[in-house]
Amino acid sequence: MSLLKRLERARQEEQAGVKTPSAMAARKTEAAARVDPYSKLKVKVHQQVVETLGKLKPEDKAGQSVETQLENLVSAAVEQETTLIPHTEKKRVIAEIVAEAVGFGPIQPLLEDDSISEIMINGPKQVYVERAGKLEPTGVSFRDDSHVLHLIEKIVAPLGRRIDEGMPMVDARLPDGSRVNAVIPPLALNGPTVTIRKFTRDPLTCDDLLNFGTWSREMAVFLEAAVKGRLNIIVSGGTGSGKTTTLNVLSAFIPDDERIVTIEDAAELQLRQEHVVPLETRPPNIEGKGAITIRDLVRNSLRMRPERIVVGEVRGGEALDMLQAMNTGHDGSLTTGHANSPRDMLARLETMVLMAGMDLPVRAIREQISSAIDLIVQQSRLRDGSRKITHLTEVQGMEGEVIVLQDLFVFEQSGVDEKGHCRGQFRSTGIRPKFSEQLLASGINLPPSVFSPSSF
Repeated sequence: MSLLKRLERARQEEQAGVKTPSAMAARKTEAAARVDPYSKLKVKVHQQVVETLGKLKPEDKAGQSVETQLENLVSAAVEQETTLIPHTEKKRVIAEIVAEAVGFGPIQPLLEDDSISEIMINGPKQVYVERAGKLEPTGVSFRDDSHVLHLIEKIVAPLGRRIDEGMPMVDARLPDGSRVNAVIPPLALNGPTVTIRKFTRDPLTCDDLLNFGTWSREMAVFLEAAVKGRLNIIVSGGTGSGKTTTLNVLSAFIPDDERIVTIEDAAELQLRQEHVVPLETRPPNIEGKGAITIRDLVRNSLRMRPERIVVGEVRGGEALDMLQAMNTGHDGSLTTGHANSPRDMLARLETMVLMAGMDLPVRAIREQISSAIDLIVQQSRLRDGSRKITHLTEVQGMEGEVIVLQDLFVFEQSGVDEKGHCRGQFRSTGIRPKFSEQLLASGINLPPSVFSPSSF
């Protein structure tokens, strides 16, 4: 979209929030003006800049980026205003007008703040963020519901996705890979709701998780060996526990000379290897047809000569195809799932396999799971907002009708300090896993000290 069209569209959005015919809408506008005393000025400047852009010749626009052109024009228009505006407020007004046209409006400063990990828009007047694992309100607000809808449309349109009353929910992503979920009325009762899971510009590394206290050095050494030894690993945990971050770090251990196929609903994995084939699902079109699911992509990936299959998350019938892939020569696959414990993860896998529509006996499903999954990495978000890997659990096989699990490493919480931080320690159970022979066959020999039954 050209700069002129973007400015014209943004100006129309501004005017829609000011020129309202009903008395109720007028009261809303007056309330918005009290929150932002420069709302009328922004509309006026938008109009002036659009008119100026329409008069510019192509040679006048050459050699400058869209943002630079716009910022220069907006600055000049604001300077011409007779209203006395403090310098700091003037800079804020200019930044907000530019962000509205070429960025993501009121939340642009939040997106640029690296200390924020999640942004939650609960209707136009309530915006929260997560910082250091804790939720906190912000002073950011939108004019009205249409302003939030404009933001959602700006996010989903470039991806070929749609959101309307016929499809009032959508998953999308920002250009930097951040994950976006949006829900609009009639499902969202308080107005359009947007949740943005931000990702760091530079992917986190093994050392970063050590510094955050997510795992211990011994656990990191063990997990690196497990990935390089081509074990099938599932990262389990609740919402916001850091599963995708851990999956990203684990995937960094995959050798550079292997072909990796990633499968996700909204592409957010940040693999740094060269030979990566990212696949993304597709929602149905306006007629309800043409959807491509994760299950479709998992089945298709088997024809793409993958050496590793990385599924962002299994939550349905694709679990059966994933397990079959793991059992038919595609070792070293990685995925995540929602569960509160390793045992719960196995129960969820059973349920997801049944969702595939196959009438399989429970024992057959459990045999598939026990032979496919080698290791469960259980991650939790503690009360102080910190993320910890609480269990590294080996899947040892079947014993009768039950899948046998064995904890190799655990995190034991011992209390809370005076600042509210959770205290605890990582501990090895002292048991060497049964798949140690598989690691040895891959040329990986873990030193006994990694499994010494002590705390670290």
